[in-house]
Amino acid sequence: MPTNSTSGNMCSDAGFTGWPLDPLTYILIGALSFIILAFTLLGVLCLRKYRSLVQTIRGLQRSKLLLYAVPRLEAPIMPVRPVPAVGEEEEEPPPQTPLQQRSTVRSSKRLWKGLQQGPRFTKSDLNLLQLIKAGKEAVFYQARMTRGTCKGHNTFTCKISKEGVRPKHVDSEVSIMRKLVHHKNILQLLDWNTTEEPYILIMEYVSYGTLRAFLQTNRVHLSADPELQSLLTIASYHIALAMQHLRSKMIVHCDLALRNVMVNKFPWEVKVAEFGLARDLTRMTSRRSSRWRNPRQRVPLRWYPPEYFKNNYYSFKGDVWAFGIVLWEMQTFGTLPYPNLETSEAVVYHICIGHKNTNPEGCRPEILHIMQDCWLEPYTLRPSFTDIIRMLENIIENDADYVDVESPQLLVKDEPEYHEAKSTSPRAASVALEDNNPI
Repeated sequence: MPTNSTSGNMCSDAGFTGWPLDPLTYILIGALSFIILAFTLLGVLCLRKYRSLVQTIRGLQRSKLLLYAVPRLEAPIMPVRPVPAVGEEEEEPPPQTPLQQRSTVRSSKRLWKGLQQGPRFTKSDLNLLQLIKAGKEAVFYQARMTRGTCKGHNTFTCKISKEGVRPKHVDSEVSIMRKLVHHKNILQLLDWNTTEEPYILIMEYVSYGTLRAFLQTNRVHLSADPELQSLLTIASYHIALAMQHLRSKMIVHCDLALRNVMVNKFPWEVKVAEFGLARDLTRMTSRRSSRWRNPRQRVPLRWYPPEYFKNNYYSFKGDVWAFGIVLWEMQTFGTLPYPNLETSEAVVYHICIGHKNTNPEGCRPEILHIMQDCWLEPYTLRPSFTDIIRMLENIIENDADYVDVESPQLLVKDEPEYHEAKSTSPRAASVALEDNNPI
């Protein structure tokens, strides 16, 4: 009997404890049902949204397909016309009907491509008068058109690429020169033909060829001029102005040398030229150059900074280094830098171990100071072209005989010996043939 009482108690306990579980079970079942219902409604809404979106897309596609078949009352939206190249005249597009709009973009691209491909002149249209300079990849001539003019210029400078030059490089040079337009100290591009060989660039005319040839030809007369240092300082100032303009356009020249500076009127009209190696940093992901590793690309080693050979790096401060070499060339009347070194390996080793060009005789201390600053290492210590311009301006203003760089008539000399370096001079032509030394 005690056993039965125990079992009865247990049953009664089980009955007592089981009764409150029923509401909890109902609550759980209700919550689960609510969740399932909510997810079901959410799924239905998403499905309706998806179907609505699909219908909208299909409607837009159908309306797009019918767009050109249905007459439109409003004026059609014309595509943006490409910007014409320098010196090119814009062509007015023919009237279009709505049915022609579908091919407007393609036809405009074909039109622009045709404008780029259609050469406005060929080599047979040029009358080459006199050789100005011959390099490894191109030759420069004084030239004229056989008939008419080039953008109003009767005489101009013509650059003709040699065989093997890739059109991509010529197109890059054209792009950079177009970006540098309208600066008095940069040789201006007038026209070009890069659609067939030989590739030709037509630039403004310069009276006396390269600055290197000019200084070498007139060395005797210039050496006897008591104002020589003032004249060289003014020429250096205008070269620095050109290089500052390149810096403002994010362009690195990579080939600044005396042979690539042209003379129209010494020393007030000197112009930086030759942009075959120049790079537009706005179109590059890195400033590191690979030219030293590319055996097909020749670079002017004697004008390149040590960081190029050590780290394969060339920046705006590399152009500053080259500007210092140009100052040295001017003071030595176009002498080849590191004249005692004959091989490329010797030049590179000499630069990498920190040796510099010897101080030129007769150079004024202020220019010598700028020259040495341009060769400082590391390259971050070198001045910018803005700093160089300020230093040159101070030198010009502090000259004993004041020189007004904006009024060159104060120092213009009428003696004919200063104008013997015209391109008709046989000596100037012979010197120009040696301008582009590979090392």
